[in-house]
Amino acid sequence: MKRDESLFFTCSLIECIGRERRQPRAEIVRLLGPDLERIYSHADVFHCEPILKVADDFIERAGIPLGSYDVLSGVRYAIPDCWDIGEVFERLAEDCAGDLDVLSALRGIYASWITPAILNFNSDLYYQPREYLAACYREGRIIAA
Repeated sequence: MKRDESLFFTCSLIECIGRERRQPRAEIVRLLGPDLERIYSHADVFHCEPILKVADDFIERAGIPLGSYDVLSGVRYAIPDCWDIGEVFERLAEDCAGDLDVLSALRGIYASWITPAILNFNSDLYYQPREYLAACYREGRIIAA
């Protein structure tokens, strides 16, 4: 499957904003609202800037408040960066979109049980094969490998 670079950037930006503002990723998606489509549509332009600058611009634009949802403290192992996690969610959305447009699939994924499970960096879920993650998502639970 050909990589959707716009989706990859969008997912990486969601992760970056979530970490910066300590908000659940579903809340970031909700607060971005229609800007999510703008980010996806213009990712080729936005990616020319450092991702932290783009994140700050959208944090301000959407008025994303500082929260207390912290997935980074207490992690005992190396923490993947925003780009690594963006790739996980990009692939999951591509693999699970089916008849949905990819942003609708992405919204559903971020609102589901699998997002906090993937973001538990003390587990190994986030680096499992894409086919396995898609199967877990469709099944609605972590399945035996």
